[in-house]
Amino acid sequence: MMLEPAQIRRRGAQDFEGYYDHVCAAQGSAPVRAVKASLSRGMLEFNPDHISLADWTPILSALAINKHLQHVAVKSCHLTSTAAHSSYRSHKKKIPVIHSKNMTFQLCKAVQKCMCESSSLKTLQLQGLPLRERDLTVLTKGLAKSVSLEHLSLAHCPIADQGLEVICQSVKYSSTIKTVDFTSCNITWQGAEHMANIIKHHAMRRHSTAWVETLRYRRAEFEAMSGLRRITLNDNILIGDRGVMALARELTEDLWVKAVDLQRCGISNEGAQVLEQMLQSNSTLCVLDIRRNPLIDNNVVKAVLKKVLINTKSHDSQYLWLKPPSPKSALDQSRQLRRKNAGKATYRISSRRSSSVNSVWRPPRPGSVGYVPWRTAARAGLQRGASQADGLTDQSFQNASSVRVTMETESESEEVDAADVPSPQEKITSYQFRRVQRENNRLQVELEECRLRLTEERNNRLKTNSRLVELELENERLRSLNQSLSEAHLSASVLEDEHVLESIESSFQKFHAFLDLLKDAGLGQFASMAGIDQSDFGLLGHPQLSSTERTRTHADQESQRNEERRESLAVSRNQRSKTN
Repeated sequence: MMLEPAQIRRRGAQDFEGYYDHVCAAQGSAPVRAVKASLSRGMLEFNPDHISLADWTPILSALAINKHLQHVAVKSCHLTSTAAHSSYRSHKKKIPVIHSKNMTFQLCKAVQKCMCESSSLKTLQLQGLPLRERDLTVLTKGLAKSVSLEHLSLAHCPIADQGLEVICQSVKYSSTIKTVDFTSCNITWQGAEHMANIIKHHAMRRHSTAWVETLRYRRAEFEAMSGLRRITLNDNILIGDRGVMALARELTEDLWVKAVDLQRCGISNEGAQVLEQMLQSNSTLCVLDIRRNPLIDNNVVKAVLKKVLINTKSHDSQYLWLKPPSPKSALDQSRQLRRKNAGKATYRISSRRSSSVNSVWRPPRPGSVGYVPWRTAARAGLQRGASQADGLTDQSFQNASSVRVTMETESESEEVDAADVPSPQEKITSYQFRRVQRENNRLQVELEECRLRLTEERNNRLKTNSRLVELELENERLRSLNQSLSEAHLSASVLEDEHVLESIESSFQKFHAFLDLLKDAGLGQFASMAGIDQSDFGLLGHPQLSSTERTRTHADQESQRNEERRESLAVSRNQRSKTN
């Protein structure tokens, strides 16, 4: 049954592969296998560098109406490979079709329509594309209307500060985008200030939302609030300390941004110290990557890493550290580039004895010396374009002991110098060649094993360093705990102080003296009513407790002495009266 175009488009909105095949069949072209490779997982991910102009029409048509794809990634390697190996050889690479102004504009229009229509698109990656200002303007309209996009990546797109400012206008007011990746986008400190303004705007909006949610004694859910969570600015060496200071100023009081990647951003010790001070106030940042900045000392990097690990321990972070590019992959890309851009091979035949003659004969071009038109050559019975050098060349081949055939590229010389011709003593036999080849293979195997061991050693070293940092943090925690326990023990043993014991003893002595006074005053019954035993009134060993008794005994002795004196006086008076 034939379907109407409207029905086909409605079905194509939910089936990218089916509609893509339909459009390819309609225009008489075969579907590109790389485009359909990841569609079974709900992803459209491919390299656009080798796709022709005619193959782009079905791709863009199917993408513009699609509503079910969750991941769209168009990753070009043309700009990165050209920039990495431009110093190897001055060659011209064929520019892919997608790098033209019209095709980037058409791609951004298709992506914009997809973002406006789709409620399933979560990730958008446009990497390595020369996006112009009008492309970014069209893309911004789609970002502003998207209701599901969470991850945006424009890595290796040379958008510079002006392009970043255009993108930031839509990211600032987006309620769904959580991560942005602007790796190697030619961003300077001005672009870092644009990102700092976005952090500030999102923080103000989140504070307002948190205030509304805390009304009527409710608890604000910070993790559920919308806004940026991760900012990646790797490989932008012009950001420098000034851009880092702008970011740190807004991150100091921020409670929502979890990860900031600043690898190879031209940061020095000054900028790293500013970030370390920022971490003293920010306890929610779980990833702060300042690796691959050679101007930062190792101890400063270690101090920043310690503070970040403390934040990571207090929060169950889901944001991982990005792996820096390995030099081995860059070397492999360089080898592939050399192999790919090698010129067309030509054969060169040369004599080992004669070095004064051109090694390769080529017919002279029209208008040059020695050129013979084909009609004249036919009349003379000569070979077309033949010259007098042919006889010399044949004679040289007759005198040659051997013939050597070599491969040569277009960039190499067309003639052989005398120094390049090996002597007969330098001839290598087949046995020697096989032996050298075996030795070379053995060295290659050993080199590969050494590389593997080096990679394993590096991984173990990273694990050891991270474990060492964790143990140092645990040691500091236990040390602080031990110090707090020692202080608590000292406060608990305050009774061992002599001054305290003397004050307590004096208080008890005064109290017992007071009890003695009560007893002397005849108020001992009050003490009995208070539950104080009578034996407490005259404790030994306390001079204050027996002072009243000693006073009473002294008075009795004085009265007794007075009576004895009186008696002696009376006796002496009686004796005097008798004698008289």
